[in-house]
Formats: sequence, structure tokens, C-alpha cells
Amino acid sequence: MVTKPESKFTRRGMLKTMAAGTGAIAATSALPGLSGFAQAQSSAPIKIGFQVHRTGIGAAYGRWYNRTSVAAVKRINDMGGINGRPVELVAEDDGTDPKRGAEVVEKFATQHECDIAFGTLFSHVVYGSSPRAGELKLPYFVVSEGHHVASGKLNRYTLQPGITDVKSQVQAMAPFVANNLGKKVTMIFPDFAFGHDHRDFFTAAIEAQGGEVVEHIAIPPTETSFSKYFPRIPRETEVIYHVMVGPAVLTFVKELGEFFGPNSPEIFGFIDSLEAVDLKSPGLEFLEGTYFWEGNPRNAQADQTSHDKAYRAAVGVDDNGASVEDAQDVSTYSHMFGCWETLNIIKRGMETAGYQGPADRAKLIEAVEAMTDMPLSDDHPQGAKRFNGKTHQTFGHQYISKVSDGKLVVEHTTSIEDGLYEDEVDYTTQSF
Repeated sequence: MVTKPESKFTRRGMLKTMAAGTGAIAATSALPGLSGFAQAQSSAPIKIGFQVHRTGIGAAYGRWYNRTSVAAVKRINDMGGINGRPVELVAEDDGTDPKRGAEVVEKFATQHECDIAFGTLFSHVVYGSSPRAGELKLPYFVVSEGHHVASGKLNRYTLQPGITDVKSQVQAMAPFVANNLGKKVTMIFPDFAFGHDHRDFFTAAIEAQGGEVVEHIAIPPTETSFSKYFPRIPRETEVIYHVMVGPAVLTFVKELGEFFGPNSPEIFGFIDSLEAVDLKSPGLEFLEGTYFWEGNPRNAQADQTSHDKAYRAAVGVDDNGASVEDAQDVSTYSHMFGCWETLNIIKRGMETAGYQGPADRAKLIEAVEAMTDMPLSDDHPQGAKRFNGKTHQTFGHQYISKVSDGKLVVEHTTSIEDGLYEDEVDYTTQSF
């Protein structure tokens, strides 16, 4: 699917018209610079290949990632586009599948002639897609949480500037768990790369706080019923740490409540287990008083910023994190901000680099690598961030919320410093 830019652009120089087959869009030519009119800018749109989970286990995320990205691009175009050119999203479904993800990246480069690629959430798709992006020399901006980029396992063409990775997240939140909920933890996580990151990094983080993980329970990503796994939870467990994704998350949390009843250990969930799920759904009453990590608070808080208000309005999300058109249509609010913020970072990077076309891709990557602090703003409504150009990873605030009267209320906000860790790679030393 191609999302055409909707905004009107101001005449600054010679007005050009796109070919009728691509939709007529009037856009600006660049003002003459020091080198004169020879450098006049094309009116052709900047094409961003959007790798989106329309089908597969990531479909709920994909639908909201698409909605958020379309809203972000509309805002960018309403403000004049990038370097005076409109932005066009070219969306392709990756099926939440790594092989298909690589094929989509190929299509962006060779068929659609996109300037860059953008997406996606699920770590195994990023792992499958990044090598092809590197081979094609196509900048690939991912909106994921896996530790794949900062680990050094990928390449210079892959960047994760808009959302914090799981290593940073759990490092920042482990002290709260150990100091407030308990030190003996059972982990329940999906049996693929993202879940393995949680397993490895949270285990290390809780041990650093004097705690221990007494049991690891890995769940196959295709599983649809979970009760058979719960008897493996040891009696000495003080905290159940759960992170599940996909269409079966509602079943998971319901069955967890049915298994324990009112006498459960403390429960700390990554919001992945509840993304796109209405807290008021029947069978979720047991979640009252339990805790969740949120990347971005679903419910508007008492100290809500003007930036969060503007972002919700642009995407069409109400104060409960649901669609303004349908209160039952709950968003993936904790994650989807990454699309909004990454697209704004792409805009900033292209403008800094004076991006004109594929010949400037290296300049774009270098411009993003040079970024550091990203203050709270309409461009970054989730909160301030600090980007590490060497590791291609950003660091931001995390929110620990408690379910209270059916709403997620923030009880603790981590600092950026809480999530920092030593560099494992320096991508800036790699050649293009």
C-alpha cells in the first residue's frame, strides 16, 4: 500500500508536477544555495519503505504502527515535508516473518526505489531483514526493542533511534522489582529472540540487585493455551514476571488469573502481555493491584504533558489509549510512539544531511549517528532520550504502572541514566 502525501507545498522556486500515475503533487524546489541553481531540489517525494506486520502474530501492532506512521507523515507533510519535499509511505506486509521481511526490504530497494526502509517491531524479523538492508546499502530504521542493534550483531545501515531496547529497560526496572515486590522471581516469556533477551538480561539485572530467577518458563510463540505451564512455578516464587506477545495474550492473562485466584505472588508484567487488550475485559479483574512496565503510559496521567495530548489527538487515541472512533479498540500505546519518534528523527537527519537522494544515504546515517540528546517535545512525546551514535541505540525513560480501578497509573519513572550500559560495538568504525 502506498500512502500519498496530503499536504500542500509552498512555491519557493520553479513549480514541478509529478507524473499522473503517481498522483499529482505540487512541491517546492530548493532555494538556490551557494552552488547556485544547479543544486535545485527535486519535487519528487521522499519514499519511505514501511515494513509493517499486517498479518502474523504481530498484526495488532502492525495496524496501530500503520495508523501512527500515517499520522506522523501527515504532520511532517503539513509542516512542509523534508527539505521541501513531500514524504510518501510505501507499505509492505512482512507477515511477521523473517524471510518475508528480507524480501520486503529487497522490494523497497529494487522495485519501489525507496530512499530508506522503516519498521518493525518483532526482533526475529529485524534479524532476518537487516543483513539484506546492509547488502543493498539501504538505511533501515527499526522500531523494535530487542538488543539486536546495540549488541553489534547487525550492521551500520541498521539503526534503532526511537525506542529503548530490552537490555536497558530491564536494567532500569529491576531495582523497583527487587526493592518493592520481591527477590525470588519466576519468568514467563516467549520462546524467540525478544523473549530470550528478557530471559538473559533480566536474570542478570535481578541478580545484580541481590535477587534470583528461580524458574524460566519459555512459551512457544504459536501456543494458544497456557495453563499447563503454570504448575512449573515454584512455591517460593515471590514475583511472576511475564512478557507475552501475539493474539493469545488475553487468554494468557485470563488463565494466569484462573490458576492463582486471589492468592497469587506479586505480578509484574511487561505491557506486551496486555497491548491492544482492554483492561475491563471479563476475566481480567485479577489484574487489579498488579504492576506493568509501560514504554508510554496508556492512560493519560494527572501530569499529562501537552506533547502527549497533541500526539493522542494526531493519532486519534483517547485518554484511555483506545481509538476515538471505538472505545473498545485499544491501541498498542506502549510501543507505537516509536514509529512517530523515529520518523521525526529521520526528518531531522535528512535535513541535517541535506539529503537529496540515494547518493546521500551515508550522509544521512552519519547525521543520525551525530545526534545525542532528544528533549521532550511534540517530536518526542514519550519523553526525553539520549542517542548513542556508536551503538545506534537510544535510551529513554520507562514507566512502571499499577492497575488501579481498571486504569494504569504510573508509580515510578526511571531515569535515562538507570538504563545506560557499556558499549558493545562502534558502528561508526564500519565502512559504508
